[in-house]
Amino acid sequence: MQAEEAAPRPSSTVVLVRAGDPRPEVFMVKRHAGSSFGSRFAFPGGVLEASDALVHDAGSGLSVQQAGRLLQLDRGALDYYSAAIRELFEESGVLLAAHGLSATELQESRAALNEGSLRWDRFVRARRLQLHYDRLHYFSFWITPPGIAKRYSTRFFLAELPAAQDASHDGCELVESCWMPAADILAARKLRQMQLPYPTRKTLKRVAVFDGTTDLLNWARACGDKGVVCNRPAFKPEMLR
Repeated sequence: MQAEEAAPRPSSTVVLVRAGDPRPEVFMVKRHAGSSFGSRFAFPGGVLEASDALVHDAGSGLSVQQAGRLLQLDRGALDYYSAAIRELFEESGVLLAAHGLSATELQESRAALNEGSLRWDRFVRARRLQLHYDRLHYFSFWITPPGIAKRYSTRFFLAELPAAQDASHDGCELVESCWMPAADILAARKLRQMQLPYPTRKTLKRVAVFDGTTDLLNWARACGDKGVVCNRPAFKPEMLR
């Protein structure tokens, strides 16, 4: 009897971009060897947590109904936006929210979230954060095919690095990070200098055609407005390379 196929885990990922010379740059993180996508470069992100559903009213610029229309979900769409902001903060230190925290307070809160000693919804409430849901532009949706041990149902969002913020890996689950144009990342992969998950490679190819962040953000916004089609690829050995 075959083992039951693993169900895809709902997750969010954020393609964080900033203006570059001459093309926009993408923030990439490398995960440690024992994690999902171990030793590969990918975008910040992770699976949804129960606390993500408890902060819907702490966000701005996007209603429950609007999020549901964009993600084509009857319920729980804002959970993905909350998870995207949380994971981006945990993994890069970039917080898409209005807040009054000092640099030290942000660093301490990030560490506590990563350690599990602080819960996301309690952090949001205690610090009176206003999450910027509207700075996340939903543009892609991937479901890991059967035949791969760890499967995810991942919503991809594009976001621009906020002014006066910078990104850095956490030094624990993430062991390295960099800012690079999408085309350069793909070139590094061909030279076997960087390993990339299959959806990451496909996403970078779409991003690489844009010369500026404005056009890139407008494109991502238009993808959501037109309706994002789910990518359900059949398993191929190249997905593991």
